[in-house]
Amino acid sequence: MLRLRVVELLEKHGKSQYSLYKIMGMSWQNYKRMITNETKSIRYTAIETMCIFFDCTPNELFHYNFNEPDEGRTADRG
Repeated sequence: MLRLRVVELLEKHGKSQYSLYKIMGMSWQNYKRMITNETKSIRYTAIETMCIFFDCTPNELFHYNFNEPDEGRTADRG
């Protein structure tokens, strides 16, 4: 399963959820869904904003666990 590492990165960089929320330009409900990995999509502009905020690459924003199934999805790896 693919997971966004926002909470972990906020703690690592000593930043608050509110400081990131203010620059994201989205509703609080959508922001909370995004950082708790409850959203189904993320805009490229949101990824870019987070990369600038955390001074990181998109690869550092996400974690993929091959052993954890993605809810509601099946993928053909063959």
